[in-house]
Amino acid sequence: MKKGVLLVNLGSPDSTATKDVKKYLGEFLMDERVIDIPYLVRALLVKGIILNTRPRKSAKAYRKIWWPEGSPLIVLSKRLHKKVQEKIELPVALAMRYGNPSLEFGLQQLVNQGVTNVMIVPLYPQFAMATTETILVLAQQLVEEKFPTLQLESLPAFYNKKEYIQNLAASIQEYKNSFQPDYILFSYHGVPERHIKKSDVTKSHCKIDGQCCITSSAAHEFCYRHQCYETTRQVAEALGLEEGTYSTSFQSRLGRDPWLQPYTDATIDELAQKGIKKLAVATPAFVSDCLETLEEIGMEAAHSFKENGGEDFLAIPCLNDREDWVATLSNWIKDFQNK
Repeated sequence: MKKGVLLVNLGSPDSTATKDVKKYLGEFLMDERVIDIPYLVRALLVKGIILNTRPRKSAKAYRKIWWPEGSPLIVLSKRLHKKVQEKIELPVALAMRYGNPSLEFGLQQLVNQGVTNVMIVPLYPQFAMATTETILVLAQQLVEEKFPTLQLESLPAFYNKKEYIQNLAASIQEYKNSFQPDYILFSYHGVPERHIKKSDVTKSHCKIDGQCCITSSAAHEFCYRHQCYETTRQVAEALGLEEGTYSTSFQSRLGRDPWLQPYTDATIDELAQKGIKKLAVATPAFVSDCLETLEEIGMEAAHSFKENGGEDFLAIPCLNDREDWVATLSNWIKDFQNK
């Protein structure tokens, strides 16, 4: 049995052209684990409404953050992949859940190298239906349909793993030392509240009432909300942050259904209005900087903060291809190699 590893990130349009952004958004938003409503209703919403308006706006946003080498998320993921491969004897491939390189392409690369046992590594610290779960479901479908000899394993959510917390805390501390913020906001990608309840394996624990996430339960293994708050708690503890100088919020909501709160945009405006002058924002739901971190936080949120009375704003970069994060990821893969 030959082992191999597939690193999987979210994905990105092939370019900033509206047609490429539309194609990418279509694949992303038609995923039943992203917009979890009946297919015909989802198709009407996505193809009949969203894809007629949103691609132009999104393309404009992508143009603001696009690098000469291409999409920041893709470029950073490739850098991470290259550095990890240099430390690992096993074949390591890179894929995106949406767009290119596809999951099928990544698996085929490993099969071409004789791999029969693949560890899928979703590059998301916290588990969520719309991230980790959709990656694992598609990977299993591809194995059943096209790669029947492959065996799959996966790296569990690492939101509370000691090494990851240390890496994240160290990355924040470096910027905290030079920027010296009055307040640190931990902003995570938002999901609808119904996703939290759908992921509840107990079918009764998750009530999103302020207590369920701090009450021990088997539900926490797949509870995105709990895992976000736990990441914040452990990093704040590692940094020695005082109560009242940090908090957790959620960004990027879509539609009218209730999403996880508090919302990042409203929280940032409120902090500025309350007299916070220097704000740093960390985005621990991502390991690679992308549209949500570079444009939504680094540009839009920064502008809004200053419009509401804030003075200095810092979007703390994700772990990207930091050497300590590369070492951590490589060590996890070595554990798989040595099993």
